[in-house]
Amino acid sequence: MAAQKKVYLKTFGCQMNVYDSERMSEALAAEGYVETDAAEDADLIILNTCHIREKAAEKVYSDLGRIREIKLERRAAGRSTVVAVTGCVAQAEGAEIARRAPVVDLVVGPQSYHRLGELAARAGEQPRAVVETSFPESDKFNHLPAREASTGMRPAAAFLTVQEGCDKFCTFCVVPYTRGAEFSRPVGALVDEARRLVAQGARELTLLGQNVNAYHGDGPDGQAWTLARLIDELAAIEGLERLRYTTSHPRDMGDDLIEAHARQAKLMPYLHLPFQAGSDRILAAMNRKHTADQ
Repeated sequence: MAAQKKVYLKTFGCQMNVYDSERMSEALAAEGYVETDAAEDADLIILNTCHIREKAAEKVYSDLGRIREIKLERRAAGRSTVVAVTGCVAQAEGAEIARRAPVVDLVVGPQSYHRLGELAARAGEQPRAVVETSFPESDKFNHLPAREASTGMRPAAAFLTVQEGCDKFCTFCVVPYTRGAEFSRPVGALVDEARRLVAQGARELTLLGQNVNAYHGDGPDGQAWTLARLIDELAAIEGLERLRYTTSHPRDMGDDLIEAHARQAKLMPYLHLPFQAGSDRILAAMNRKHTADQ
């Protein structure tokens, strides 16, 4: 039998990157990869990156310097290695990553990680880095394997991405360019995934989105549901005890979501709501589109 392929996956940044890394691991498992904690043992090394802060981006290049040595040592031992950069740095910098760090074989943006197995195979056969940073029209979540219950129990708290992207274009923020326009996943798909997470042992779910309270996913009734309505639907899942959500935008804080905090016992008294500034002049300069009074 052929030896199993091994993947080493390092995650930088936000909770959504943690969620994305879990889904990458699941997608690669379907391609025959098993995870390893040692980059030296990996046939595929992935850095899932964050671009919100410059220091986080620079740390990626620092890590790539160390990975270069690992790749050279493996090559001397007759073992090939594909090095991939995924996530928001990949989306923002694209081919520049391969130019600056020739050790990189594959650059994949956040909207294409469901194709990692296929792209890694291509990258292993080409002399130049494969760069995939387009925003495809198809929903990547439809192409990911279902999250089946397993014999091993997952941690009691889990992440669930319900919304991605941003249409706000605040002057200081890279998110619209790295994650694309606002997109909300359908209610039915989220309920199914939440049930599988609970079946695996999750008792608390944190609903994730760049503007999570801008959620407007298609409901089973054909209408666009708000985050508050989605929360009520998820709260009905037997075995789920707690719900949280992050990160919110002041412009999307509707009355029904505020009321949900009073009405829904499973929704925790926790709110991450970045006001950014108490000065209308500064808010306008930031293109935040809300005032201090609001």
